[in-house]
Amino acid sequence: MAELSFYVSDEVEAVIRRKAELANMSLPEYLAELLKRTSEVQAEWPEGYIQLFDDWQGEPLERPSPLR
Repeated sequence: MAELSFYVSDEVEAVIRRKAELANMSLPEYLAELLKRTSEVQAEWPEGYIQLFDDWQGEPLERPSPLR
């Protein structure tokens, strides 16, 4: 298993520590789960996700402008 080291601001640390506490996980466990869920390791869409787009019956969707 690999060990990663990185730096975040104090504000970010406080947020992720609180989220880990709310999830009843240690900080390393929480970060590992977060990275697993957002990495290519889990590259499948949740069941029914693609179907949501086929079922849309509202106004046509528009891509928002970039936040720059």
